[in-house]
Amino acid sequence: MPSKILGIDFGRRSWHPNSHHKDSNANDNPPSFEDILKQRKSSSPHAVDDVRRASMDHLKRPALAAISKTKGSSKSRDRKGQSNDRSTSHASSHGGASSPRSSSFIKPVKLEMIMESPPVMFYDAPAVSSGALLSGRLKVTPLAGDVVMESIIMFLEATVTTKKPVQDRCRECASQVNDLYEWDFFRNNAKTFKLSEGEQELPFSHLIPGHLPATTHGQIGSIDYSLHVRAKSRDGQETEFRRDLPIRRALRPGNDKNSVRVFPPTNLTLNVTLPPVVHPIGGFPVQCRMTGITTKREDTQTRWRLRKLTWRIEEHETMVSPTCAKHAAKLGGEGKGIQTESRRDVGTQELRQGFKTDFDDGQVEGEFEAWCDVAAKPQCDVESPNGLKISHALIMELVIAEEWAPNKKPQQATPTGAARVLRTQFNLTLTDRLGMGIAWDDEMPPMYEDVPASPPHYIQMATRMEEYNGDDLNEDVEQMHI
Repeated sequence: MPSKILGIDFGRRSWHPNSHHKDSNANDNPPSFEDILKQRKSSSPHAVDDVRRASMDHLKRPALAAISKTKGSSKSRDRKGQSNDRSTSHASSHGGASSPRSSSFIKPVKLEMIMESPPVMFYDAPAVSSGALLSGRLKVTPLAGDVVMESIIMFLEATVTTKKPVQDRCRECASQVNDLYEWDFFRNNAKTFKLSEGEQELPFSHLIPGHLPATTHGQIGSIDYSLHVRAKSRDGQETEFRRDLPIRRALRPGNDKNSVRVFPPTNLTLNVTLPPVVHPIGGFPVQCRMTGITTKREDTQTRWRLRKLTWRIEEHETMVSPTCAKHAAKLGGEGKGIQTESRRDVGTQELRQGFKTDFDDGQVEGEFEAWCDVAAKPQCDVESPNGLKISHALIMELVIAEEWAPNKKPQQATPTGAARVLRTQFNLTLTDRLGMGIAWDDEMPPMYEDVPASPPHYIQMATRMEEYNGDDLNEDVEQMHI
């Protein structure tokens, strides 16, 4: 039997006795397995494993290692070496005692914020809104002993982001940050924060103007507000803190809106009643009435029957993407941008029943409830000077079919095969719910100068009574009661 088949050695390896075996066993016969176990156990605790590993060595395929080495290129070996170097350096930098970053970096102070004012809510349109009050406290806690802070400045930032910038992967083209207000707590005067005193509070307040657009996260653009704090110590260490500040807007409801649509060349007229404002969460009623569906002649009549009504709420978004100074030449100069649009449906439904038809009066009327799909995350109406505008419209499609019937038997109607699709749309005002609906200026008590004038003084600073006979009252005296 051959000793090797396909590179595998099936032969029994010869036994090479140790020196102490030579003394104990002078013959060439190999020792028994039990003798080897006893001797290995007495010498080391891992003897059994060594024997088992040695007994399986002749089943290994030495050709596999050679094949893997020949297939691997020098680039792969270099990459493996780089990855090993990165892993070792990463481990040494995080867990090694000799690394310079073994000691964790401790910031000089800890910044926290407590808001005292309610969530920011603007009431009414931007042109007439009185804004909202913002107040809170900035908590400063020293962490590494007494620390001297050179400055603590807080900014009210407005961030406008576009998802379709002029230049891809350009941060300045995709996002613009503007500072709306600034709080300088120290005003160039350093202040010492002692560890023994614990946390200290710095109050702040501001009247946010009501013409600002509300926080919006559209499909192609977004507007965000935040409070950004920058603290700098005397030794140059800086600490930052940021907190998002959502701003919402609510419009006060008014009277219902009545709209009329005419569909020539037919005599059909559609009257629709809509609420003045709608909300992203919750439904709203829509009342509609169509007149002129019956045309009577001497012996016959032609009428239109409503087969299907489909409504959908469309969200139209427009965004102007400005360009940065670096890529201004791409559009021919600074101050220019690219306008992009996006349309999507945030609610839809198809209705085939629920309408009351009266062919004698020639009208069909009904009422249904429309709503916005919460899963679509509809945005409220907004119009910003930076080019972001979001509006909504209720689009209705009515499918009507023509019928012919005799005047004596109007129930025996025959379809003529003619049909029409009537399509119309109505503007919707999507806004947040009003809640209490009380602005900050309505909650304030009257000021001293707002108090009206006092009543006039009595004559000669005394009270005087005069007798009244009532002659000038004539007939009205009988109707007076005390």
